[in-house]
Order: sequence, then C-alpha cells, then structure tokens
Amino acid sequence: MEIVGLIRKEIREQRAYAVEETSCPIKLDANENPYNLPAELRRRLCDRLADIEFHRYPEAGSPSLRRRLATQLGVAADEIMVGNGSDEIIQILCTAMAGPTATVLLPFPTFVMYRIAAVNCGCRVREVPLDDACDLDLDAMLAAVRDVRPVLTFLSYPNNPTGNCFAGEKIAAIIAASPGIVVVDEAYFPFSGRTLLPWRERYPNLAILRTVSKAGLAALRVGFVVAARELIGELNKVRLPYNVNTLSQQLALACLDCGEIFDRHAREVVAGREFLAARLVGMPGIRLVESAANFLFFCCTFDVNRIWKYLLERGILVKVFPVLGNLRNCMRITVGSAEENEKFIKVFQEFIARQGV
Repeated sequence: MEIVGLIRKEIREQRAYAVEETSCPIKLDANENPYNLPAELRRRLCDRLADIEFHRYPEAGSPSLRRRLATQLGVAADEIMVGNGSDEIIQILCTAMAGPTATVLLPFPTFVMYRIAAVNCGCRVREVPLDDACDLDLDAMLAAVRDVRPVLTFLSYPNNPTGNCFAGEKIAAIIAASPGIVVVDEAYFPFSGRTLLPWRERYPNLAILRTVSKAGLAALRVGFVVAARELIGELNKVRLPYNVNTLSQQLALACLDCGEIFDRHAREVVAGREFLAARLVGMPGIRLVESAANFLFFCCTFDVNRIWKYLLERGILVKVFPVLGNLRNCMRITVGSAEENEKFIKVFQEFIARQGV
C-alpha cells in the first residue's frame, strides 16, 4: 500500500507550516513578546495550579474564561468561543464553512495559517495581492467578492507579515459587500490599540479574532473569537469538547486580573518598535512599512539571505522572505528587549557599512 496516495491531492501539494528551530541567543523571528511574566506573578500562578484536579477533564467550552472575557469586552458570553490558540479557531471556521464550492478570500501576503487551514478543510482559496503601499487593493477585493462569493474572508489587523493596519474604509466596504463571514484578526491589538469590535452592531457578518499569545502568554495557546451568537452556536458543533486544557484556562483567568503588567510590557514593546523604526527608516537600501504590531517589515535592495546569515553568525535570528509575491528581499524583525534592539541595529549597520549599500 502506498500511504501517501491515500492523502488528498491538496494536502500533498502544500508545505507544512515551518517553525524555525535554529537555536540563537537573540530570537527576533517569531513575533513573540520579549518580556516574561514577573517572578511574583509566576509564583502566584504556580500556587493556583496547586488546586487543579488533574484527574478531571477541563471545563468544556471554557465557560469561566468566556464569562471573564465577556465582562472585559462588553459582550455576551455566548458570543465568544475559546480555542487552543487562534489557529484552532481559524481551522474551526474553515471546517464549518467548507463545501464543494466554498471559497476563502485572502489578501496576499498575510498570515499563512489562513490558507493552510482553508486548504486542509477542502475549501478553495482566492488570494488578492496587496497594493504598492501594502494596503488592501479595494477594487480587486470587491471584484473577487462578486466573482467567488466567499464564505469566509480573513483580514489581519494589523497585517502579518507587513505590520500595517489596513484602511478602515476599505475593510468596511469589504464587510458590507461580503455574503459570508469576514474575520478581522486582531492578534496584535495590544500594540496597535485599534479594534473593530464596535462595528459588530453594524455588521452581523463580522467576527473578531484575538489571542493572548502576543501579549506575552504564547505558551498557554489561548485564542478566542467574538461573533454573532448564532455563528458561535454552529461553531461549537465543530469545536472539540475539551479543546482548551485546564492549566491554560486557569492561568489565562489569573492573568486577566493582571492587566497592568501586560499593558506596561506592551508600552515597552511599542517604544522599542519606534526606536527600531527611527533607525531603519534612514538607512540606505531599506523601504520600511509603517507598523502597528510588535514587529517591523521592510524590503531591501540587497540579498536578504546574506544579511540573515550575517546576523545569525552574530547570534541574532530574524525572519526573511527572499520572494513574497511581487515583493523581493524582505525581512521581518520582531521587537525585542531594549538590549536586543540595540544589538540588532548595531550589527545591521555593520553589515550595510561592509557591503557598501
């Protein structure tokens, strides 16, 4: 028996999501928060774990966490579904909407898991390139809406990997024209401070996706979606009953009561982003995209594989995109600690000076 032959053609033809496993002292490639929780908070979290009944299943559907999130966001608990990271929610959405003619609409480039999840669930995918300013090409997006009538449209806000927030009027036009659900992914909300959550009253087909990962709790794998209760009810039929483990639920609950810590870390990240941007914008050979996230994205006039190797040899790991649609020689740099940011700029400037860019 040829095992591979049993796998769907669409699965065989795609690549798995690649996670960089290179060990490096300064890791600026994965959009992680550079700040761990304070020692006192970590001790309190450990104390909380002591009361967990490890022989019992988790709370099915995370009701305690949903109620706490609902209070914080000013929505109803039955308008929220919690997932094992936002990745699971993306997969649940695609599974629930999948069908022989179901199409998922995406701008390009954007978060790759939208496409992977859609293909894995048997959906068709229509990608529309961003315009020259890395914003939505509204005419092309609306034409695609009319052409394929997507069941799902994913819009990352801010967008990953470019870091910018798409123009609000363009997003509004796409939501209004869409016959399906438009998911606005606000994974980087802690750093942008921008949300379209109030728009739900105007657009019932709008869903807001969030995660606690970027705020500094990536290890927990907790994400959630806010949407019409009718949609949440259907998505819960797809969600596995114990999809979020007890440890993650309890630790997320505890951390929601410590918002000032995460707010302070977010402010430090934003300050680091502005420091990096101010130094990169004037460098020769760099075209920087304005970022509202915890990373910066720019295109270079030189081979990014060379700078990637140069940085790695000096203990700094970044993410490069030699070819990204119509874009060439692009790099994404996660905002690190103040010390890490200084080291990156110093090494990057050394490279440019040596290459005579």
